[in-house]
Amino acid sequence: MPVTIRRYDAVVFDLLTALLDSWTLWNAVAGSAAAGLAWRRTYLVLTYQAGAYRPYETIVGEAAVLSGLTAAHADELVARWGELPPWPETCEVTAALARRVPLAIATNCSERLGRMAADCAGGPFAVVATAEGVGYYKPRPEPYRAVLAMLGTDPARTLFVAGSAADVPGAKGVSMPVFWHNRSGLTPLPGARPDFTEVSLRPLLELV
Repeated sequence: MPVTIRRYDAVVFDLLTALLDSWTLWNAVAGSAAAGLAWRRTYLVLTYQAGAYRPYETIVGEAAVLSGLTAAHADELVARWGELPPWPETCEVTAALARRVPLAIATNCSERLGRMAADCAGGPFAVVATAEGVGYYKPRPEPYRAVLAMLGTDPARTLFVAGSAADVPGAKGVSMPVFWHNRSGLTPLPGARPDFTEVSLRPLLELV
């Protein structure tokens, strides 16, 4: 039999945008796409500024109020967290990849919500590293380094699948190659060049 030479020894996923269509649920709770976008943008600013972990649910609530919604909206979002839908190809792709290499998640979530969201994404995942568990939010280097340590893999041979623009320089900063699942055509951050950019997860099946 021919020997299969793998380019990567493991794949690490962002969770809430790379594997899940979290925006649909945020928009539904907010009442409109515009309100949901404003809420998410504020939430992202707060998490990126936080650095060291502050309770995820607290930041989601603060972002709701700052963006013109209420704390009740944040409570509803958390209550409906198990409704987070995967992208149409997510479960098929993760199941296929898991037969080849270990899969992991690095997410800016609390432990409880991170585990719930990971269940929505299929898997199986060998490692689920949350901001709460690591003690820091992405795109600081600690979450990426932590998931690499848990996997025991070389950064250069561990592919990171980004969902947000900020994850690209975050993962590249610790020498991980990056596949950007840029489904919505987001604008890249200056100087942040992923190794691959696609609008679907399916091309991963040809890369891993």
